[in-house]
Order: sequence, then structure tokens, then C-alpha cells
Amino acid sequence: MGNACTHPQGSTVECKRGKRKRKKPQASFSHTGFSSSSSSSSVSEAQHTSSRGFGSWSRHFWVLESPDGHDVHRRYRLGRELGRGEFGVTHLCVDSESNEELACKSISKKKLRTEIDVEDVRREVEIMRSLPECGNIVRLREAYEDREAIHLVMELCKGGELFDRIVARGHYTERAAAAILKTIVEVVM
Repeated sequence: MGNACTHPQGSTVECKRGKRKRKKPQASFSHTGFSSSSSSSSVSEAQHTSSRGFGSWSRHFWVLESPDGHDVHRRYRLGRELGRGEFGVTHLCVDSESNEELACKSISKKKLRTEIDVEDVRREVEIMRSLPECGNIVRLREAYEDREAIHLVMELCKGGELFDRIVARGHYTERAAAAILKTIVEVVM
């Protein structure tokens, strides 16, 4: 039946023009983290499942060493989108117990393509957990992880970002700029 390429799970995919298609080495994800593997090694069903054929992977791996839970929806109700970034989306989030408005940053695991991406997320959570309580630093409340994403529940900043304020205002007086800079320096020190 013509030339075919072997899919990592044993199924075959037709190659164009009768040439064998070589698959580049891919990263392998496991329950305990991230490891590198070559295309010749076998990949277990538990680690990868293919939904639409060659190159379309759904990765099931764990990023956080000790998440606060696995189902963010048990305690929090996610609302409208507040922002969007390279790896995920931030939603308005309401604590079901206290009715407090918070923010939930959901980082899609599909976007974590390299070991560096995974380590960056781990480091972000570690840093946020270790920050001291301060009125000018957003505090991480809880970190959840499910099969699809990492969900970081944190304080809601209703004022928006400093950059957006600067752009909207156009310019600041020297006194106003000094007050903002003083706050930034106090937080960093």
C-alpha cells in the first residue's frame, strides 16, 4: 500500500512522494515531569494520545510538585476573560466560599512545548509562593493542576497594569512619576 511512516504509537501515516518521513526527536512527558527521548524510543499510551493523527498530541504530564488541588472549579467560579498571554488566559474568578473576586491565570499545557517552558512555570509558582505579603505585590492564593492546564488563583488587581496607565494618561508630572518609581523601588528592595 505505498510507502508509510511509522507513528510512535504503531499506526502508519502515508508519506508524500513515496519517501520515508523521519520524525524529529521529541520531548516525552511523564507523570513525574519532563524527559527527553528520541524518535526511535517507544512512547506509552499513558504518556501520549493522538487525537487527529501524526503530530497532533495531547500531553498528559504534571508540572507542579505539590498543587493545592486538581479541580479549580470545586472552589472557584471562573468568569469573564481579563487578559491573554503567550501561554494562557486570565479570568475573573470568584471564591465560592467567601464570594471574594480574584483572578485565575490558566496556563495551557499544550503551549508548554519545551523543558524550559515547563521549568519557567514551575519557577513562577515557586517565586510567587515565596514572596512576602506586601500591599503592592500580587499574592498567589492557590495553584491547581489538571490534565489540561495549571491554574494560578491570585489577588485581583482592579487598577490594571502600570504600562496601560502610562499609555492612557500620555504623560506624568515629575512628582507623580517619582511617587510611582518610589513604590516600585520599595517593592523590589
